[in-house]
Amino acid sequence: MKIHIIGVPMDLGAGRRGVDMGPSAIRIAGIAGRLRALGHTVVDEGDIPTKVPELQRIQNEKLRYLPEVVRSCTLLAAKVEKVTRAGEIPLVLGGDHSIAMGTIAGVAAHARRLNKKLGVLWIDAHGDFNTDKTSPSGNIHGMPLSACVGVGALELTSIGGHYRKVDPKRVVLLATRDLDEGERNFIHHHGINIFTMKDIDKEGMSVVISRALRKLKGVDFLHVSLDLDALDPFVAPGVGTPVNGGLNYREAHLLMETVHSYGRMTSLEIVEVNPILDDRNLSAELAVELVSSAFGKKII
Repeated sequence: MKIHIIGVPMDLGAGRRGVDMGPSAIRIAGIAGRLRALGHTVVDEGDIPTKVPELQRIQNEKLRYLPEVVRSCTLLAAKVEKVTRAGEIPLVLGGDHSIAMGTIAGVAAHARRLNKKLGVLWIDAHGDFNTDKTSPSGNIHGMPLSACVGVGALELTSIGGHYRKVDPKRVVLLATRDLDEGERNFIHHHGINIFTMKDIDKEGMSVVISRALRKLKGVDFLHVSLDLDALDPFVAPGVGTPVNGGLNYREAHLLMETVHSYGRMTSLEIVEVNPILDDRNLSAELAVELVSSAFGKKII
């Protein structure tokens, strides 16, 4: 494969500083070299320009740093669309999870042009299905998935174009364990497929990821969005919003290995790596390992 690394060093959507350093941490952990060692061609496109919160004014407490989040995501969407149109793979390094609005908008634009179906596998402790009406914090990294299915503030749902980027029935949430009440209601109402940590505890990762991928069987493009807080903080301490009780090391690798075996992934992003909270870049190194598994690294 020809893989294009795109960094988005933005933490404007988050509630604490630090994930803006995620792309650098993942690069330092050797992402390009690992992928080349697997036989892939790697092009590092550098970073989408973003601004820091200290230089911005919050105009709306329900949509914090909205103009700059929209600007960065719009730039990202254009870059991702260009890569996918060339038949190549965007690998987006975050940054907080609000950047997914840009990544998905870019893939969706290409899929829409070809009249093809886009599916999203959203691996995250959280639902990210809030809106400005339901969010308890106003932090936009809790809103990207709802925006991508056309729910929420117009400024977010229209990133990359005034259309719904992905059908809710072609979205699968995986490893979820922390939902706000408003998110629960939206997820049920829109028929989002969801596999929580309880499902993984009861059935095991092998069964759950197979069921999840069957839900996405009919898609032509598969975007995988991995928030590192899907993993337990014991394994990945350096994440934006840690929640106890997440995936362990082998569950996470089996998940990404199975995604690779499925053979349908056309784009990948990994977000919410926070070096400030990390231990000697452990979480970024784990991110590199998981990306490697998604792109074909095998035990034997």
